Amino acid sequence: MRMPHKSEHLSQRTLRVGAGTALCLAISFALELPIPVVAPVFAVFLLATQNQPISFKAGLLLALVVALTTGSGLATVPLLRYYPAAGVLLIGLCLFIAFRFGLRGGNNLVATFLVAGLTMISAAGVADFQLAMTVVGALVKGLLLAVLVSIFTHWVFPEPVSERPQPAGRVMPDDAAARIALRAALVVMPVWLLAMTDPASYMPIIMKSVSLGRQSCTTSARGAARDLLGSTLLGGLLAIVFWFSLRLFVNIWMFFLWMLLFGLLVGRKLHRISQTRYSPGFWLNTLVTMIILLGQSVQDSVAGEDVYSAFAVRMGLFVAVTVYACLMLWLFEQRSRVP
Repeated sequence: MRMPHKSEHLSQRTLRVGAGTALCLAISFALELPIPVVAPVFAVFLLATQNQPISFKAGLLLALVVALTTGSGLATVPLLRYYPAAGVLLIGLCLFIAFRFGLRGGNNLVATFLVAGLTMISAAGVADFQLAMTVVGALVKGLLLAVLVSIFTHWVFPEPVSERPQPAGRVMPDDAAARIALRAALVVMPVWLLAMTDPASYMPIIMKSVSLGRQSCTTSARGAARDLLGSTLLGGLLAIVFWFSLRLFVNIWMFFLWMLLFGLLVGRKLHRISQTRYSPGFWLNTLVTMIILLGQSVQDSVAGEDVYSAFAVRMGLFVAVTVYACLMLWLFEQRSRVP
């Protein structure tokens, strides 16, 4: 029997990322799920970081994560309303613990879902409890859809039997993990505070900050501008190209096909089929940024809002958040050099 070539493994993974992301995006908008970009973003994290289908045990773990996330997020709402200073400190501590959990060998997906749920639900709950319940529903439905699509795409594009499961993440020393987790929490915190002033408008910015916080855990200050800012700008450019391509034929099938094409193009870079000097984290953040910007533009169009003005404002906020994240990385690196 011929042994599968490494490029075949990478091709299967690229197909899973492209097809899974496109399926989640199309199904989310077709079913009019609340916050429809949640499912494709979760699908990208699932499919880009896992080379094996999710097991029943892992599915139960993710379900537990959702329960903990929604419960902890809702539980902090009264504290944030009546004792805001204590509530902000508690959220900051929880973010630090979540990021540190991932850096100390814990499941990075679990850490990401915890950060996303904790920030999104608590911000929404401070403004309106009903909005918080909508966010809870969006997270649960989005995660469920992403898991089901992940299982389906692994069945359609299976990993070769000879391929070993992806090794566990490197366990970072405690001091370094604490420093980087604090840095990641400080990347997310200001955006979360801003979002509490208008959660419905700033929810996409929270998702972007969560992605940046995750990426900042693996990016050095030297490459921060290139990786963080470069991927944000490229994601915005791809969203613009996608939008004008979609306008040629406006229907859900073309939405799926265009997303499949863009997902495959980025997936080739992500899995190094097409050689690039940029890291996988760069391409992962690029794809996530494109999905968030594009999804919000589609929702603006459906609501009859000015798509181009809203995109310009949102892109400006994305760039500002990314520049702030780069500044945090630089400040922490300068501090670590001080004897």
